[in-house]
Amino acid sequence: MGTRLLLGTMWLLHWLPLPVLAALGRGLGRLLFALARSRRRVALRNLELCYPDWSPAQRLALAREHFRWLGRSILERSLLWYAPMEQLKRIIHVEGDVKLAEHSPRPVMWLVPHFMGLDVAGVATLLFQQHPACSMYQQQSNPVMDAAIRKGRMRFGDHAEIFPRSDKALPLIRAIRKGHAFFNLPDMDFGARDAAFVPFFGVPAATLLAPSRMARALGMVVQPVIAEMLPGGQGYRVRFGEPFTHFPSEDPVSDTAAMNRWIEDEIRKNPAQYLWVHKRFKTRPAGEPSLY
Repeated sequence: MGTRLLLGTMWLLHWLPLPVLAALGRGLGRLLFALARSRRRVALRNLELCYPDWSPAQRLALAREHFRWLGRSILERSLLWYAPMEQLKRIIHVEGDVKLAEHSPRPVMWLVPHFMGLDVAGVATLLFQQHPACSMYQQQSNPVMDAAIRKGRMRFGDHAEIFPRSDKALPLIRAIRKGHAFFNLPDMDFGARDAAFVPFFGVPAATLLAPSRMARALGMVVQPVIAEMLPGGQGYRVRFGEPFTHFPSEDPVSDTAAMNRWIEDEIRKNPAQYLWVHKRFKTRPAGEPSLY
């Protein structure tokens, strides 16, 4: 009952003008900063590790701003799940070659780090280009919520497929071999398996080697994609960058370190909108204590 009430509230929210919804989202973020103590501690610890030269006051201010963007990202999913296509096309501003997958002779991997506008980037790949696409998602334990998330993310996705992360990779590989573009989220800690400890802001971070290995094995073009939430009612910007020229190489560890450096550079441009509430350094090299 609670989940259905939540989803009904999300449906109602999509009728609000974006400036009003944004203001409500920032208010929600302030509330979350006060109440979600465990996530607040994770964010502050991440910022301490990644910005050791900053003062505690600077890191606290950034964490507060981050939670305001986080609150917005939660409420504004109502637009992504329920707003008309025409409205979304007006408020999502796309830069770069969004149609690369349509004219590339090789399958395309969109490399999309976890900024607050991540879901906007997913919608952009369905709204502004028509090439078949695929991705993976974290399956929810609540079946009602899981179905709602799938439906919301795929409502423009007649030419797309998503696979639960818990499944084996074979269906995903088959889709890519058929030519699907792959919407890949490369920057979460999924443990030490199939990962390497490479620097992320100078801290060894368990980072999946799969982006490099898959791109090389399947002959993929790797295109970086960054999504940004704009202030107030201005909407969103999704930047489809120039394809990487030296990725993948024959060295997946070197590639993975280079990928993290690129993500760091993008975070420095917009630090408040990166997903600091994720335990990015949860997995440690053998013998090292927890950082949280």
